[in-house]
This record gives sequence, structure tokens and C-alpha cells, in this order.
Amino acid sequence: MPPPRRSTPSSARSASDPLLKAAGPEAAGLEAAVLVDGRQSQSERHPRGALLEPASRAELEHPAPVPTTAPNGVRWLPVPGWKIPWLSSGFSTRLGGVSRAYAADGASGELNLGLTPEDSRENVVANRRLLAGAVTGNGSHPLITLRQFHSNLVVIAGSEDAARERPRKGDGLLCAEPGLLLGVQTADCIPVLVADRKRRVVGAFHAGWRGTVKRIVESGIGRMRLEFGSRPADLIAAIGPGIGPCCYAVGEEVWSEFESQFAYARVLFHEVYDSNPVHQRYPMLFLNQRAPGHMRAGTGLHVDLMEANRRQLLDAGISLQSIQIVGGCTQCNRGLFFSHRGARGRTGRMMAVIGIRSGKGVAQS
Repeated sequence: MPPPRRSTPSSARSASDPLLKAAGPEAAGLEAAVLVDGRQSQSERHPRGALLEPASRAELEHPAPVPTTAPNGVRWLPVPGWKIPWLSSGFSTRLGGVSRAYAADGASGELNLGLTPEDSRENVVANRRLLAGAVTGNGSHPLITLRQFHSNLVVIAGSEDAARERPRKGDGLLCAEPGLLLGVQTADCIPVLVADRKRRVVGAFHAGWRGTVKRIVESGIGRMRLEFGSRPADLIAAIGPGIGPCCYAVGEEVWSEFESQFAYARVLFHEVYDSNPVHQRYPMLFLNQRAPGHMRAGTGLHVDLMEANRRQLLDAGISLQSIQIVGGCTQCNRGLFFSHRGARGRTGRMMAVIGIRSGKGVAQS
């Protein structure tokens, strides 16, 4: 009788695979972890069980909007349908400015609107004037910004804020004073603009995942109702470009935070297929080691912040028809937008702006 056939260890089988070799050190030393994980139950590996539907990145992509080119060369995104005579609003892209800090060699200047370490204050000030000119027609229009810190702090702004050398801290701005432009900076986080058509009150909000969990948008609309008497039926809202569920991979701690705050948390998360050919052939080598468990082999946990903030707008009483999704994934479209994740932290900032026009010629809506 021939001796029993001995199976070849997976390490020996994979050692000569050119596809695995191409992965480099990423795959090295993971076999022991795989063997240990193999002794765990499915529920231990994946604490959410079958709650989330798997999806591909392509299924979750937000198409990039087509920007408008202003006479001064700035390419920006107006909100579709917001043709209100007294209202100025829009979202910037990275195109059309004077900054060279993040531009490719030979490319034209870019519209960095954040005071980042790599760019000069002079360039940023010039870019902000260009954006104000594109949106309002007046490059000298006063612009009010914040020192953002992923909070649910909402600031009521006035003309005195435009003269501040150091902006106030917060992640939301409200204003009922004509002649001012409110701006929040983003480079993956979600910008949300809100306007009261009857009382002429405007708001701008910066919502990363922490601000979303802290309900920055809901808090801001609550302040509009409290301070200005706004009614949800009179409000319109727009959600601008940000990192989409196609690209926003997060850890279990983010899932836990959302699950503790929102009854609809499950619909905000997706298990996204990994398209890496090495990961597909050797899924056991790349199991996620994040506590408290593991994702299914070949998938990653992604969250949809645009949908999360759309639901906050709905929960605040704004009608579905009054919410515009301008959208566009910042990481998928890095030629159009700045992306903090896509550039590994070295990138510029975009801005969402909104304001009330001044002057006798501005008609009532």
C-alpha cells in the first residue's frame, strides 16, 4: 500500500506564487494568525452576523458632478434648483486658484482654501477672494470661517466675526445678517448647507464621522428653530462632495458609535468586496484583526456619511423634496476634489459657502 499522501503546507504552496510575492511584506508572517483565527466561530469573527449586505465599490460610487466655470476661472458647484434671488451658495472644487502646493508638475494653480502648512497665507487669501467672487460676484465679500474640531458646536455669526483675526471654534455656522458669507472647510468630511426661505436664515455645517455621530446637522437645525423661529417646512438643504461609501473604510469602533446612536445604523454600513487579486486568492492571509472581531474574508467595513446626514435632515423635519445631493466622492475624484485620505493627509481644503445677499435690488423669494 502506498504511503498516505501528505498535504503541502499553505506556506509552501504560496511561497512560489508570483502573485503573492508581488504583495511583498504585507503577506509575510500572517499564517499563524490565520491558523489561530480558524479556531474561532463565525459569530466571533463577525459580530454583526449577516446584518450587512455585501457590495462592490462600483455599486456604491457617487458620480462626480460637473462644475461650473466662473468668469474668474474658478470651477465650483452651485446647488441645482436653488435659484433664490437673495441667496448665495455653492461648493468649491480644487480647480481654478493660485496655489501650487498640491498641484502636479506642470499643472495650473489650484483653489486651496485652507491655511495648511504647505501653502502660503497669501495664496489662501487670494483663493478665498476668488471663490467669493465666483459665488457672489464680489471678491471682497466678507467670509466667516471656523476653527473646526469635529464637534456639534454651532456658532451664530455676525459682522464682528468677519473682522476676527482668529476664528471662533465650532463646526456649524448660522447667520441672518445680509452681506456675509459663511464657510466650512472639508477634504473628505461632508459639507451641509441649509437655508430658511421665509426668514432668510442660512447655515453651514462640517460633518465628519464624529460630528455626524454627535448630530451636528440636527443640532444646527434645532438652533435655527430656537434662535430664529425657523420651521422645517420652510427649510432647504444641500449635501456637498465628501468621501463616499465606496472609499470610506472604517473600524469596528465607528460601527459601535453609530449603532449606539441611530436605529437606522445598519443601512449606513456596507461590507465592500476587496478587488485586490492577492486578497481574493489568499483571503485567509488578510483577515481584519480589529477588535472585537473579524470581517468576512475579502471584505471591508464602509460607512455612508452622505446618507447619514441626509437622514438627519429628514429627522429634523426637512422634506425629501427639499434636500439636494450635490455629491461626488472626494477620494474617487482626486482630480476634481482634495481628499485627505486619498493624499495621505497632505492636501488642501475645499469650502462650502452660503450667505444672504444685501442690497435693495434683492427680491423676496
